[in-house]
Amino acid sequence: MFELIAEGSEPHQRWKHALTDRRPYVLGRETTCDLVVSWDAAVSRRHVRVTATDGQVRVERLAEATNPLCHGGEVVTHCDLHSGDQFVLGSTLFHLNRPGSEPSGSGELPLQEVTFDAQTIRQIRFRDADRQMEVLMHLPEVISGARSDDDLFFRLTSLLLSGVSQAEAVGVVRLLNGEKVELANWTRRRETAGEFRPSSRLVTEALKRRCSVLHLWPTTSPQNPEYTAAAELDWAFCTPVPDGPQVTWGLYVAGKQTRPLMNGNAPATETAHLQADVKFTELVAEIISSVRRLNWLERQQAGLRQFFAPTILSALGNELNTEVLAPRECDVTVMFCDLRGFSHHAEESAGDLIGLLNRVSQALGVMTSHILQHRGVTGDFQGDSALGFWGWPFSSDESALQACRAALGIRKVFAETFQKPGHPLANFQMGIGLAHGPAVAGKIGTAEQVKVTVFGPVVNLASRLETMTNQLRVPILLDESLAALIRDRLDPSEGRVRRLAKVLPLGFETPVVVSELLPSISDLPELTDAHLARYEEGVTDFIAGRWEAAYRCLHDMPATDRAQDFLLALIAQHNRQAPADWDGVVRLQNK
Repeated sequence: MFELIAEGSEPHQRWKHALTDRRPYVLGRETTCDLVVSWDAAVSRRHVRVTATDGQVRVERLAEATNPLCHGGEVVTHCDLHSGDQFVLGSTLFHLNRPGSEPSGSGELPLQEVTFDAQTIRQIRFRDADRQMEVLMHLPEVISGARSDDDLFFRLTSLLLSGVSQAEAVGVVRLLNGEKVELANWTRRRETAGEFRPSSRLVTEALKRRCSVLHLWPTTSPQNPEYTAAAELDWAFCTPVPDGPQVTWGLYVAGKQTRPLMNGNAPATETAHLQADVKFTELVAEIISSVRRLNWLERQQAGLRQFFAPTILSALGNELNTEVLAPRECDVTVMFCDLRGFSHHAEESAGDLIGLLNRVSQALGVMTSHILQHRGVTGDFQGDSALGFWGWPFSSDESALQACRAALGIRKVFAETFQKPGHPLANFQMGIGLAHGPAVAGKIGTAEQVKVTVFGPVVNLASRLETMTNQLRVPILLDESLAALIRDRLDPSEGRVRRLAKVLPLGFETPVVVSELLPSISDLPELTDAHLARYEEGVTDFIAGRWEAAYRCLHDMPATDRAQDFLLALIAQHNRQAPADWDGVVRLQNK
C-alpha cells in the first residue's frame, strides 16, 4: 500500500491519503473528487487520475484538466512513481511513500542507551523553550480537531516535527499484542528521503518499560547499514503515551547527529540537546494522555447519565467504583408519581398510540427532571409512573426536604399545563405519594440483570399513598413520619403541610395518618394558613368522634378545596354522628 501526501504553501494545507491497490482515484479541486485539493486555485476541478498497481503508482492528466501535470521538472501527460517520488499540480507538491515497520534484528543493538525516569525528566532543562511552548499552544487544537485516532496521529507527527528542530523523522508507533510493532503514522522533514522504519527493539523497550528510551547508533557505513532501522539516522527515542492500563502506543522521534559517536559515546552537548527534546516530547505525551482521558471520561459520563442519576455518578467517581452500589440498609424518602386517568387517555388515543407515548414520555420527563434536579435517584419506571428516592448513596439531613421540593415542582408544572390547549401535558393530572423510613437501596436484581432501586415496606407505603391521592382528592400525600420531619423545617415560602385523616389502607394492619403537601400561599392564595388551621381542627374533631363540630370546620373551606369532600361524604352518610364503635380510623375498601 502507498500513501499520497499533499502539501500546499501554508502549514495547514496538507493531507495524507492511503491508496488502495488497483483502485483509480480522481484528484482535483471539485468536492466530488476522491482526493480534494481545495486550497489551490491552480488545480483543475478534475485534474489527474491516480492508480496504484504492480508496486508503482501511475498519475494521468485528465482530458478536461486545464492546468498541467509536472514531474521531474517537466510538463507531462502521465508519470509512473515509486516510493519517494513526487509530482506537482499548481503550487501543491505531492509525495508518494510506502508506510511500514521493520521487525527487530540483532543489527539494531545501540552503542548507547539512555532511559528516562520521572526524576531525570524533571532535572532536564528545555533547550528552546520559547519555540517549543509556542508549538505546544497548538496541541489542544490538534487534539480537539482530530476526528479519529488516525487523524490525531497524522496531526501529532507534524506538530512534533515542528517542536524538535533536529529531528529528521517522527512517527506514532503501536505495540500490538505486546509483540508486533506497527507504524501508525509518520512524516519526514524531507519527504524525498524515502521510507521511515522505526527500531522495533527501541519501541518495545520503551512501551514495555513505560518510560522514554533513547538509542544512539554509530554512523553507518555502506558495508554495515543495519545498526539502525533507517541507515541514514543515528539516534532515536520513543516516548510512551499513557492511555489506559496498558501503554500500547507512543511517539517516535529520530534524527542524525551533527557529530558522530566517539568511543561509543555522544558529545555531552549533543546528548543534552537530545535529552531536552525528550523532555519536550514527554510533555506532549502527558498533555495528550490527560486530554484523551478527560474526553473519555466525558463520553463515559454522557453515556452513563442515561442510566444513573448525577448523585450516583458522583459516588462512582472517575474510577467507576461499583462497590458503592452494593445494597445496604438506610433511611430513605421514597416518591411514587403516577399519571391519573391514563387508561381513559389511552382509550381516547387508540388511533395515535405514538402520539400518546410521546405525551407520556414528556410527562415522565417532568417527573425525572425534578427528581434529579433535587438530587434524587430515579429507581424505576412502570408504564406511566416513576419511582424516585433520596437518602442513598449519600445520606443527608436535606433528603426529606429535597423530596418534597421535587414533588411540589412536579405539581406546579402539571397545574400550569392542565388547561393549556395543544400542550403535550394538557388534561394530564398526577398523584404523588411520599413516605420516609428504613429500606434497602442499591444494586438489586439477579445474576443476569440488576438495576439501581430501593426495596422495603416504605416503598409499598409510598405506592399506596399515591393511589390514595385519588380517593382523598389531593395531588400529594405524605406519611406520618415524613410529615413530622418537614412540618417545622419546610419554609412556608416553599410549601405547607396539613393533616387529612387517619386511614387503614386495604391489606394493611396498621393505620396511617396521612397529610397533604401543599404549595406556598403565593402559589395557592385561595387556601390561606387560617384555612389550613381550621381544617386540621376539623380533622381532630373527626378522629375524636365529634362529627358535628368537624362538619362545621370542614364547611369553612373554600369550594375549590377538594380535600374536604372525602371526610364530608363520610360524615353525611352517618347523619353527622360517629358510629358507636368509632376508633378514629377510616378503613379504605379498595386500593
